[in-house]
Amino acid sequence: MTAYRAGDQTTAAFREQYAARVGVESTHEQAMRRCGLWQCCHIGLAKAHLQHLITAAAINLIRIGDWLAGTPIALTRCSQFAALQEAA
Repeated sequence: MTAYRAGDQTTAAFREQYAARVGVESTHEQAMRRCGLWQCCHIGLAKAHLQHLITAAAINLIRIGDWLAGTPIALTRCSQFAALQEAA
């Protein structure tokens, strides 16, 4: 990823590149929270890799189940400070 200055964060190129990063980070966070990926219980690279593959498959099944059930996608939380800025 290219290093950006503070002023570059308002450009369309930054938003496009950052959108992919947000998707990856949200998937990683879901793996850690819902599937316990942060706590790898296997010793050895092959077993840890297998656990990661099974966790990825589980996340896909969870997302398919949510989609079939019609569960709406959660909106991004808004901090209290950001809410004050929107109100002003």
